Amino acid sequence: MTLTTDLPGSRPGDDRSTPPPPLGARLPAWPLVAMFVPFPLWWFLGLADLVWVVLAVPMAAYLGAQRRVLVPVGFGLWLVFLLFVAASATRVEPTFGNLVEYGYRSSVYLACTVVLVYVFNARHRIGERLVGGSLSAYWLTTVAGGYLGVLHPEGELRTPLYHVLSQVGGGLLSNDLVNHMVVRRFTQYSPTSFLDIAPRPSAPFLFTNNWGSVYSLVLPVVVAYLLGARHRGPWWWLLAVSVPASLVPAFLTLNRGMFIGLGLAMAYCALRLALQGRVRALLALFVIGVVAAGVFLALPVQERLDTRLQADGTSTRASLYDRSLEAVPGSPWVGYGLPIPSENPNEPAIGTQGQFWMILVSNGVIATAAFILFFLWAFVVSMRRTDAMGLSLNAMMLVSVVELAYYGVVPYGLPVMVVGAAVLLRSPAALPGTGPTPGPVTGPDDPVPDGVPGATR
Repeated sequence: MTLTTDLPGSRPGDDRSTPPPPLGARLPAWPLVAMFVPFPLWWFLGLADLVWVVLAVPMAAYLGAQRRVLVPVGFGLWLVFLLFVAASATRVEPTFGNLVEYGYRSSVYLACTVVLVYVFNARHRIGERLVGGSLSAYWLTTVAGGYLGVLHPEGELRTPLYHVLSQVGGGLLSNDLVNHMVVRRFTQYSPTSFLDIAPRPSAPFLFTNNWGSVYSLVLPVVVAYLLGARHRGPWWWLLAVSVPASLVPAFLTLNRGMFIGLGLAMAYCALRLALQGRVRALLALFVIGVVAAGVFLALPVQERLDTRLQADGTSTRASLYDRSLEAVPGSPWVGYGLPIPSENPNEPAIGTQGQFWMILVSNGVIATAAFILFFLWAFVVSMRRTDAMGLSLNAMMLVSVVELAYYGVVPYGLPVMVVGAAVLLRSPAALPGTGPTPGPVTGPDDPVPDGVPGATR
């Protein structure tokens, strides 16, 4: 296996008598589809937080069997990030809980690295319609979980994995991270809290902020997938109806960061469409905005937002951000390995409340810069994409970078981000010396049948 950088003019192998198969022709699509499409099953089984790591194993095996594996331009930034994540292990106090937390987060980073390289190379099996359909199925699960929280705010699911762990010994279940993985709450809600805050949907994820992150990152892709469909079958109509219906749980999450992300995506796409003179697409965005405003006014969103603001969550976040910055000089290069426990046991750890702060405190300044610059690079080099899917993924990169300031993306959002980056970085519009893309950039298996989100040709 040869690891090379995908630059214009790179040539496949030296054997000219028998041309090698196209890049990634032997990389099947099923591992990627299995990550996102059957996500309700992984949630029910208690594997929703582990599926990325589990399915990265066959991806790595398939990549290992390739004669040649390419990496995108800019991949060096990602490797720098991984290097400092590994170096930060030297600062982790070797307790059971710390090792579980550090090991889990690092394994997700490594799994997402495999996903990034796999999707980048599997362009002949994993086309853009397949990616759009798979992420749309993931988004639909997000919406369904949101309604589960709306209808059953105090519900929880003790997964089969919970019962397995309870039989082999309760040591792991006493760890907060593991316990939350296998006992799935439908909302982020504390009925005994003196703060009168209404339940906020979080299923199928651990926290409401996870819900808002995935929803805002993937919604533009769902819209692009709908717009790019050639046939309007049952799957198309289910998605189309779910877009306005999803506004109910979305607003009831009271996710201010999600509102910012969606507003930014809409404004950015509107600007790009206006510059292209695409009036019909602008009208579609306007209709979506009107519907969203109507749902906002019909639900008690403003009242609940006011109550939440009175709970002083914003000042707590600001205090954590300040203390995160104060902690950096103590270990600026490799961080502390993990967030720093707060002196107040009722407050979150220092270095949480956003992936930016997580990496800054846990892994240091260089790791933080490399992580952000990688996704900024994917955004900048794909700005020439003018087709619906390309524009939506380009907007996703922009929104993801902004939301890093207040949302954690491990483990649910980061797989979405690396898949989007891989698709953008492999398109001709992202390569140096190529012109703008006038229409959809497709692989030989695009478009896949619209009625089957996980189908390939």
